[in-house]
Amino acid sequence: MAVVREITFAQALNEALDYEMGKNEKVVVMGEDVGLYGGIYRVTAGLYEKYGPERVRDTPIAESGFIGTAVGAAATGLLRPVVELMFIDFLGVAYDQIYNQAAKMRYMFGGKARIPLVLRTTCGAGFSAAAQHSQSLHALFIHVPGLKVVMPSTPYDAKGLLISAIEDDDPVVFIEHKGLYAVKGPVPEEPYSIPLGEADVKREGKDATIVATAAMVHRALEVAEKLAEEGISVEVVDPRSLVPLDTETILNSIKKTGRLVVVDEGYPRASFATDIAALAASRAFEHLKAPIKIITPPATPVPFSPALENEWIPCTERIESAVREVI
Repeated sequence: MAVVREITFAQALNEALDYEMGKNEKVVVMGEDVGLYGGIYRVTAGLYEKYGPERVRDTPIAESGFIGTAVGAAATGLLRPVVELMFIDFLGVAYDQIYNQAAKMRYMFGGKARIPLVLRTTCGAGFSAAAQHSQSLHALFIHVPGLKVVMPSTPYDAKGLLISAIEDDDPVVFIEHKGLYAVKGPVPEEPYSIPLGEADVKREGKDATIVATAAMVHRALEVAEKLAEEGISVEVVDPRSLVPLDTETILNSIKKTGRLVVVDEGYPRASFATDIAALAASRAFEHLKAPIKIITPPATPVPFSPALENEWIPCTERIESAVREVI
């Protein structure tokens, strides 16, 4: 029987890394401060001491260099790298390596090339880290064919999805919300995997559907719990994997409830939220009983001011208001 304990999101990720490194010597971890320091969020703590500097590599502050190195090592079969890009905001420095090289190699080599690469990175506002360290830019990765994109919201999902990502032969962008690292939840001690492309219904309901990502899942659940006291039944769907996307689970929920609210911390234009809204409008329109509501931050840089930043991030009040409107 699996032993289940309450551990943090960061600890769950650490267990997944430890398991995969112990299982396959080709799995290496690399990035800024991942070794001696154990990662700025302590996700790689203890791995340097256990596996040594050859497999847990501290890199210079040169994202294009170490991400490019990882792409080459993965493409040649030398390694299965797990690379940490400290903030998703820095992806522009190595975007060519990601979207022109890693994403396209398998296709351009007629399916013969494999790119077993995991790019771990962080997203999310709420820490007064200002406009260059607080964004949720997952839509930029979703837009590129050839990349798989994962965004867990719980410790259980984090461990199972990271194991699947590391074992995948395609490049996976694994996005971790900074506000979730200290969140605790039940996680089995034994290794397990969650297939990429399977959404999870975090709460069942019949009156309205909320599709939410990462930290917004917890806010959606908070709203659902509150509205349940009034007899309003809200279903909360967490895609978990943004590419591939479990459209069947999302559409089934929308068809059941007839109402949709999408909550996402990405910018509003050309976003994951608008993608889900388009999916509902094009494939479940006849089931909708009300217009679709989208809750995102405004199209502005993330404010440094804590008061302004708090207003910028989608709040439970806005989510609750949207649900009441569609109902």
